[in-house]
Amino acid sequence: MSLELWLALVALFGIGGLTPGPAVMLVMASSFRYGFRPAMLPALGIASANVIWLLLAASGAAALATTFPKAFLALKVAGVLVILYLALSAMFGPLHDPNAQAAEAPPRGKLYSRGLALQLSSPMPLVYFGLLLPNYFDPSYSIPQQVFIMFVTVTATELLGLGAYAYGAQKIRRWLNNERQARAFNIFIGLVMIASGLWAIWSTSSH
Repeated sequence: MSLELWLALVALFGIGGLTPGPAVMLVMASSFRYGFRPAMLPALGIASANVIWLLLAASGAAALATTFPKAFLALKVAGVLVILYLALSAMFGPLHDPNAQAAEAPPRGKLYSRGLALQLSSPMPLVYFGLLLPNYFDPSYSIPQQVFIMFVTVTATELLGLGAYAYGAQKIRRWLNNERQARAFNIFIGLVMIASGLWAIWSTSSH
């Protein structure tokens, strides 16, 4: 992979990692409720799911999603249901306790699996891994080598972006001690999750 192509890849996923979407909102909601460190567990789940999407893109399987979109209708429906569940949980679930400790968060495996399930079922990755990423493969270079470079790049940019949002949400939770303000913030997170998920479905269905 050439340097120019790699820099373009960094820009693509750097911007993607900072664009509010279901994954970002899940990490923000987790950080707002439990703190920064527990929120990085769903972030790791999201990064793990990206590896699977990357392998699918490299194998050409992700291209089937754009060629035969109806075959992936079940995935999209499942993705909407997962996003809706997580969004409603954020909107109407228990409010955060500003004095809560990380030890009071759910089990690590549960937090990790939330991120993994969301990213695997969400149609949002189809935009990046199904529609955009195949354009960054250079046939003149080794495909396994490019997959490794993409794995490191995508994982680093994703975790950096999610970490920034988790840190910001942790700071915000210290300011929103009023119950009405905290509920409004949770509702905002949930609405953005739903809106971004619907946008991803529209984006992948329009190609």
